[in-house]
Amino acid sequence: MMTLDTLNRWLTDAPEDEHLEFKEAKQQYDTTKLLRYCVALANEGGGHLVLGVTDKRPRRVVGTQAFQNRGEITARILEALRMRVEVQELMHPDGRVLVFSIPPRPAGTPLHHEGAYLMRAGEELVPMSPDQLRRILAEGGPDWFEQPARSGASPDEVVALLDTQSFFELLGLPYPTHRDGVLARLAQERLVLDQADGWCITRLAAILLAKRLDAFSSELARKAPRVVIYEGINKLTTREDKPGVRGYAVGFESLVDFVHSSAPLNRFVEQVVREEVKMFPRQAIRELVANALVHQDFEASGQSVMVEMYTDRLEVSNPGQPPIKVERFIDEFRSRNERLAELMRRMGLCEEKGSGIDKVVHLAEVYQLPAPDFRVSETRTTAVLFAHQDFADMSKPDRIRACYQHCALKYVSNERMSNQSLRERFRLPESKTATASQVIGATKDAGLIKADESDTTSTRYARYLPFWA
Repeated sequence: MMTLDTLNRWLTDAPEDEHLEFKEAKQQYDTTKLLRYCVALANEGGGHLVLGVTDKRPRRVVGTQAFQNRGEITARILEALRMRVEVQELMHPDGRVLVFSIPPRPAGTPLHHEGAYLMRAGEELVPMSPDQLRRILAEGGPDWFEQPARSGASPDEVVALLDTQSFFELLGLPYPTHRDGVLARLAQERLVLDQADGWCITRLAAILLAKRLDAFSSELARKAPRVVIYEGINKLTTREDKPGVRGYAVGFESLVDFVHSSAPLNRFVEQVVREEVKMFPRQAIRELVANALVHQDFEASGQSVMVEMYTDRLEVSNPGQPPIKVERFIDEFRSRNERLAELMRRMGLCEEKGSGIDKVVHLAEVYQLPAPDFRVSETRTTAVLFAHQDFADMSKPDRIRACYQHCALKYVSNERMSNQSLRERFRLPESKTATASQVIGATKDAGLIKADESDTTSTRYARYLPFWA
């Protein structure tokens, strides 16, 4: 039951996200828009649509005259969407507020309005991608990771197929003195299952711990990450093509080492630190590879994580589209494969939720690289790290992307971007204040940042926020 106390808390603290949406709707609100928001919020796990409140901070109640007959609109939603939405009226001192409490969609059933399967993306409603729909439809079936990679295995076969020594080392546990202790620990993590005909090795166990993925099946072998190194800035000449064979956890550090050792040198940073420095920081490679492994769409057949290195950039891509917009990679986190992510975090192979991309952006600034780029196609998500470029050589989109990422990184660190901090990011002297202001202006025009009006109205001392803050 909604109360005025809950509403007041939302006005002060709650961010707009896929579970909460505010609309002014002073006089009326379009019924079609209402139905579309009900579908999007239900598809994202349910939430609330609040009418009569400004959607920009600081939020305030303005009151709404929309949908005076609550029973009528409840019946209209039920008829159109076959979903019962509770509509509650709150009489706030500043006006009438309507709260639509939208339940989550049924498991395995994406909802649509007139054929449009919708979800939230920032402040917009967008169609769900094919792989997002496929994941929802597969919810009623067995989890991909729970399915058997090998059934009826003997204890000897389990130990022969899986690198159990590395498993215990990665978790910081002593290796058991008896094989039964090894199997018991694997079973405790639900990586193997003790069944009537022998041990079942799950796909999750194989993906993480396989000594050789091709010892299980061709399908799992194709899930191994592949590294391709090219001679130039295109794919015409391949210097090395190295498909992986080991499980993600047991082969992770050697994979990252190989990619890092293959990178060109960063002469710009070498001049400052007076030692040999690779172009792409090892930690950034580590985060991007871990991110790609964890967030890939395992249902996409015949596709794997790809690490492609050119002389001017590094591209790390994975099958599937991300569940959040690329502009929100720095501040939001939604895992596609939570069990895989949780185990890899416990093994120290990836960061706590949401901090990996922050580190990549930070390291790009430290190493004076252009801002990383995140790209989404119909079938893949790609992260691009670029080789060093002087500010003068950066394109306008490069500068805008760097400005936005710098602003977002400052915000999640509880700081604010300023002209000075942006100049420091680009290594520009104070005499280039006007140049930094031009980049800030272009980024504002692109709708990616805004002035922090709660701070100061002085242009000289202005502070900036990402558009979603």
